[in-house]
Amino acid sequence: MPAPMVDILMYHSIAEAPGATSIAPEIFAAQMQAIAETGVPVITLDDLLAARAGKRTLAPQSVIITFDDGFRDFSQNACPVLEKHGFSAIVYLPSGQVGRRERWAGAHEPPRELMSWHEIRRHAAAGIQFGSHTVTHPDLTGLDEEVLAVELERSRDDIQENLGAPVRHFAPPYGLAGRREQTAIARLYKTSVGTRLGRASISGEIYDLPRLEMFYFSDIGRWRSHLTGRGGGYLRTRKLLRSVRQTLLNPWQ
Repeated sequence: MPAPMVDILMYHSIAEAPGATSIAPEIFAAQMQAIAETGVPVITLDDLLAARAGKRTLAPQSVIITFDDGFRDFSQNACPVLEKHGFSAIVYLPSGQVGRRERWAGAHEPPRELMSWHEIRRHAAAGIQFGSHTVTHPDLTGLDEEVLAVELERSRDDIQENLGAPVRHFAPPYGLAGRREQTAIARLYKTSVGTRLGRASISGEIYDLPRLEMFYFSDIGRWRSHLTGRGGGYLRTRKLLRSVRQTLLNPWQ
């Protein structure tokens, strides 16, 4: 019997805006509707950990819904859809940017607003999980050991203090975390998701969990094909194209 596979969906902003980090609200709603209609269960990262420990059995295919950055449009455009379907999700917060506009390298123009702690607490009370996305949203691979430790620890402590609940999960900004960074993350967190394109399994690497960029599945027919087990060819093609692009951009790596 094939091992269970988990699609960890990666979102940022749910808004009418250009760029790969924005998904139009109607597309997001259709993607969630497709999950509901195909009956693929939505689980949490804690469920994945339980399955790894032999304490839970997963369906052959399941979904985890993740959002990076904690943009305010999560409240406005994503939460009502999640609530409609009874879906869980986790939002990774850069704790020092909460209640402000994004102001990190590569930020969208114009800068997007992040949720306030008041909004975050309201969503946490309704069942949304929150994880760490550092304090200031830096590239972790460019930090010295001391600053790296501060970014990892302070963000966890900030979120725990504001929500009164443990923070177990992490997402490195830009998906950048080598072995040094993953080792530091593992001292504080139970999982870490990246931007490596692919599907997760219960036996795979837990500190570089692959995700699906949902911008690639804006075509709802293609997304339905993936959910029903007929989208393997498309995913392989996307992974190949990404590999070629990365090789062209970094030929000596």
